[in-house]
Parts: sequence; C-alpha cells; structure tokens
Amino acid sequence: MLKILCDTNFYIYLLNENSLLHGNARGYFEYFTRKEFELSISTIAIAEYCVKGDLSELPLKNLKIISFNLSHAKKAGEFTRITNNARKDGHLDIDKRIIVLNDTKMFAQAECEHFDYYLTSDVNSLKIYNLIQPKFRFLDFNAPYDEVFGVLDFTKDDDLF
Repeated sequence: MLKILCDTNFYIYLLNENSLLHGNARGYFEYFTRKEFELSISTIAIAEYCVKGDLSELPLKNLKIISFNLSHAKKAGEFTRITNNARKDGHLDIDKRIIVLNDTKMFAQAECEHFDYYLTSDVNSLKIYNLIQPKFRFLDFNAPYDEVFGVLDFTKDDDLF
C-alpha cells in the first residue's frame, strides 16, 4: 500500500470548491481513496488548516493522523539546518517565511515514517525538497492525477464514444 502525506494546501484546495486547484485536489483524493492508498495528515498541517478553517471540515475519517514526535524533531532540525545554510550561502532562493519550518517538519515526518509521496502544490516546497533530497517522492498536484499516474479517467463526461 502506498503511503501519502498531504500538505496543508492540498486540504485547503480540496475543501474550497471555488479554488483554482479544487478539481485537481478532488481528483487525487478520489483516486487515492479508490485505490486504497494510505492518506495521512500531519498534526502540523491540522494546525495550519485551523488558522482559517475548522477541524470538523477535514475528511479525518479517510486520513491517518501523524503526530510530530522526537525522531521527527531530530530530522527536522537536520533539514532546517541544510535549508538555512543554503539560504545564507545564496544557494536557495526562497523568501524567509515561517512556513519553511513547517515544510521541513512535515518533510521530516515523511522521511522518518517512510512515506512514498508528499503531496503539495507549493513550488517553494519543491526547492527545499530538491535541496535536502529525501527518499520519498514529491508529488505536485498542479498537474492532474491522471496525467501524473498515466490513468484514463472514464468517469468524466467526455464524448469519447
């Protein structure tokens, strides 16, 4: 079974029908649940979501909740050190935003818990991912799931026949 840790922005787009990436987020969610992949949410992502949303809005019955623990903290420290050094040396061009710490924390969780994928649409996260080179794969839902996984989606109302 493939394990996927989803970034906060995935849930924001999934739950906002008016957002530009809602269709992509919904497609991934439906595909992953249909294929019985293990979808997870970090307590860090829950905290970020609850800044503007409510816990009751999240599809928790379909998600495994991953709490931030000591091994995650140790790995996050390593990832943050790499990120901060690269930023100081001019090798990482991202703004100095607090979210970077949350990105490295969730990347640490994905690494320590042996996730197969980290799902997000955040291009700044990709820069950090490329810098730290973890074992899990980065999955960008700016592209629809059927393109990424090479799936023909016959549930759409296309005039194929």
